[in-house]
Amino acid sequence: MSASPDRLGSRFRTAFVTGASAGLGSAFTRMLLDEGVAVWGTARSAERLSSFSSSASFHPVVVDFHDAAASERAYQENNDSAGGFDLVINNAGYGVFVGFADAPFETWERQVAAMLVQPMRIAHLAMRGFLARGSGTLVNVASLAVEFPLPYMSGYNVVKSGLAALSESLLVETAGTGVSVIDFRPGDYRTGFNQSMSQLSTAAASSAGAPPARVWQILEANIAAAPHVTRAATDLKSALRRGVRGTVRSGSFFQAALAPTCAGWLPESLRRAARWRYFGLR
Repeated sequence: MSASPDRLGSRFRTAFVTGASAGLGSAFTRMLLDEGVAVWGTARSAERLSSFSSSASFHPVVVDFHDAAASERAYQENNDSAGGFDLVINNAGYGVFVGFADAPFETWERQVAAMLVQPMRIAHLAMRGFLARGSGTLVNVASLAVEFPLPYMSGYNVVKSGLAALSESLLVETAGTGVSVIDFRPGDYRTGFNQSMSQLSTAAASSAGAPPARVWQILEANIAAAPHVTRAATDLKSALRRGVRGTVRSGSFFQAALAPTCAGWLPESLRRAARWRYFGLR
């Protein structure tokens, strides 16, 4: 049976989604499957992908993005078996919450390698295939942290800003080629993201009343009050259906619409002062 013309499956036969086991990646994967798209989704273990085992259109890909050679091999082999991916979503990532100087430099080096270098590697492979056939869509999942950097998350801010810069570069290079690039910038969503970095955050925020502790409390409160992750999937689905090229912000009205609009009218000094006050740092 052919895909309905108003479903994404009529435009995208196949998709490669990194970090498909939880959070945004899981929501994107479920949305694409519901839309009739065959999905190759990655995680560090097969068990993490077991929730999709009932779908014949889901193909688990076990890979650790700290391993450069394995990352490239996983993409190439599955791209070949899929007959070429129509949609690639660079989503895999994690947070580290600690003062920049308080962690060994290897902590940041490892995060940049996994969350910026490896997505660039995947994007490079994807772009070669897309440009060769004159079609395809790359989604780089950045963050609103590109515009509003998060305190004590310097590595995260760096990699997400780098992904946004990559998207902007590729938007220029792919103009008129039939290839689309989306810089997807989510705000806070109710996911397990904070829990995955709680060990470092607890160590950093152990002193009650210390700046890291206050920031962590605000981050936790924001996550608790954030929209359900399905909204991000709905926003991405809408962008893909409309054939959007460029930046797509997603999240609460305040984070994704009001704050960026208002910030655009303020000088950098005032934006920085407001951000510091928001996190209780001034």
